Amino acid sequence: MIDLHYWPTPNGHKITLMLEETALEYAIHPVDISAGEQFRPEFLKIAPNNRMPAIVDHDPPGGGAPVSVFESGAILLYLAEKTGRFLPRDLRTRVQALEWLFWQMGGLGPMAGQNHHFTQYAPEKIPYAIDRYVRETARLYGVLDRRLAGRAFIAGDDYTIADMAAYPWVVSHEKQAQDLADFPEVKRWFEAIAARPATQRAYARGEGLAPRHASSSPEAQKAMFGNAPRP
Repeated sequence: MIDLHYWPTPNGHKITLMLEETALEYAIHPVDISAGEQFRPEFLKIAPNNRMPAIVDHDPPGGGAPVSVFESGAILLYLAEKTGRFLPRDLRTRVQALEWLFWQMGGLGPMAGQNHHFTQYAPEKIPYAIDRYVRETARLYGVLDRRLAGRAFIAGDDYTIADMAAYPWVVSHEKQAQDLADFPEVKRWFEAIAARPATQRAYARGEGLAPRHASSSPEAQKAMFGNAPRP
């Protein structure tokens, strides 16, 4: 059994995508980031960066004590190694999948996240910041579009954790001021992943957890975007 500490955000969806694809048994433990639950001491024991998702695997490979993992990229890699799925064994293809996993972690996620913040949530509309992150998001979509030319998925013919990492950040393309018609390879790839039954199950798991506009209150804004409470 895997305990998944989760909220329906792009990083949270990455993990439900993987868990649904692998059919691992798991239980969701909601972490309402708009209510500040990511700062609870019991959560910080497994996720010291006060960010979800995090998992606790009660049946780790080799047995022994439960294993906790935080950071979505590390969780995807852990689950791929645990199951032997969605991470190629061939050296060169494996390297490519890992390169693009870290591309998402270091590029697409943070830049699209800043795009979301300044276009959707920031209390003051700052044209320079909005333009900066909308343009950088578009650049990254272009990088992905070129990568997908002639390939079914990011690392080649097979669906991998690199795709699971990137897809949830493209779901919100309209909020990021991106038109998928401008990125035909990304559009094709996006629609193929959206049609997967495991993808549909994964997103259904998050429905109802986060009320619409729950992040609009001053208290929620402070919990999500303010500094962590000092010890």
